Amino acid sequence: MSKAGIDPKLLEILVCPLTKGPLRYDAQRQELVSEKARLAYPIRDGIPIMLIDEARNLDEDPR
Repeated sequence: MSKAGIDPKLLEILVCPLTKGPLRYDAQRQELVSEKARLAYPIRDGIPIMLIDEARNLDEDPR
C-alpha cells in the first residue's frame, strides 16, 4: 500500500458501480469520488467501500 492510503494499481481498475465511470481519489477525505454520479465512496482501513448505499451524496454535502 502506498503512503497515500490506497494502492495506485487498485485505483486504476476501480470504477463507479453506478456509472462505470472513473473515480478520483480524495486523500484528505479518504474517499473515491465519482463526479458523474455525484457520489463519494469511503475508504476504511485502506479498503474502498464500493457500495452505493455507503456513498456520500456530493449534492447534499457542499464543501
